[in-house]
Amino acid sequence: MSSIDTCDIFCYDEEKVNRIQNDLQNVNISGVAQLLKAIADENRAKITYALCQEEELCVCDIANIIGVSIANASHHLRTLNKQGILKFRKEGKLAFYSLDDEHIKQIMMIALTHRKEVTVNV
Repeated sequence: MSSIDTCDIFCYDEEKVNRIQNDLQNVNISGVAQLLKAIADENRAKITYALCQEEELCVCDIANIIGVSIANASHHLRTLNKQGILKFRKEGKLAFYSLDDEHIKQIMMIALTHRKEVTVNV
């Protein structure tokens, strides 16, 4: 292991470590990890992005946008819905999806901005 990416000696700031460990017990990090994991799939990220561009899309629109079957799109949409990322509504024979709230759009747009900055700086 290179000493460039690790400490040369083992020591830690006990106050900081204890404070942050206590903070971690009071926040739902597991839920955040599940949310990010759900969006981490490329097709689900495409769906989330598409719904950042349009307030609401039907399953058929989404399947065509991301280039998959309706069954495959429905599978991804169910996952995103279960994770609280999307809302669902039925109108007659059509099923529509939209982002659950503005925070999801903010997360996606911040991630895209960050990715663009990292690409530029590499």
